[in-house]
Amino acid sequence: MKKSTIITTIAFAVTMLLSSNVNAQKFPDLDKSPMDAASYPNDYKVSAKIAKITYSRPQLKGRSVSELAPNGKVWRTGANEAAEITFYKDVKLGDTKIKAGTYTFFTIPEKDSYTVILNKDLNAWGSYTYKAENDVARLKVPVTEGTDSLEAFSMVFTKADKGIVLNLGWDKVRVAVPFTE
Repeated sequence: MKKSTIITTIAFAVTMLLSSNVNAQKFPDLDKSPMDAASYPNDYKVSAKIAKITYSRPQLKGRSVSELAPNGKVWRTGANEAAEITFYKDVKLGDTKIKAGTYTFFTIPEKDSYTVILNKDLNAWGSYTYKAENDVARLKVPVTEGTDSLEAFSMVFTKADKGIVLNLGWDKVRVAVPFTE
């Protein structure tokens, strides 16, 4: 009886020593530009979504929007990975029909307008590998000025008469991107 207790104790100790590596994993700190998502409708009770966008939220931290998203250059529309938008049903961006699916969401900021780009290249880090020949749709939309300043880049969907609008905001810059059904 004593012999089996000793063997069991030794086996338990060895198992605990070997499994300690599993519990000692190092996890990274919180990202400085955390990932976020916006969807429409934004109600957890409604499973029939029209669209969802996943993006990272850079912070101004004393910098200007044009330093982080330079005018005239293709921007990832956020930080880290390029933003990706998923449509769960067919929509239109301007006059272009967009089939249900996932697309990379790039923009080209300008002082008075943004060019919105839906591109079929997925899993892009930044806009370094952007290829215009893979664009699915483009639309130029005006920039408006908000009354309050947003420190973190933000996106939210709202309902429109014939579809939805993806609203982008950062500092006092506001951009409304209409998608129709």
